Amino acid sequence: MVASLAALGGVIAASSCCLPLLPFLFAAGAAGTSTFVAQLRPYLLVLSVLLIAFGFYRSWRAKQCHCKPSKISTFLLWFSAIVVFVFIFFPQVIANLVADLLAGKS
Repeated sequence: MVASLAALGGVIAASSCCLPLLPFLFAAGAAGTSTFVAQLRPYLLVLSVLLIAFGFYRSWRAKQCHCKPSKISTFLLWFSAIVVFVFIFFPQVIANLVADLLAGKS
């Protein structure tokens, strides 16, 4: 009984080395999630633009009240605006960069 369980454990261990299951499961989960997120993309982009606009409004209001926003928050606001702009207007460029990075690691 113990020998058959050990043999079964050896087969499972050997097949997990030759056929890594975790990356396949992750890829299947990512593919399923990407189809769901792709349907939400227009709404997420609009939400991103609205939240960036709200951030600029709050920054402008802080200056009106003679409160100076910190340099870190100003940097993060502008960085976020640039990232959202790039993702809206150049999605294929971003996809190609990610694909090249992932292909280079394999």
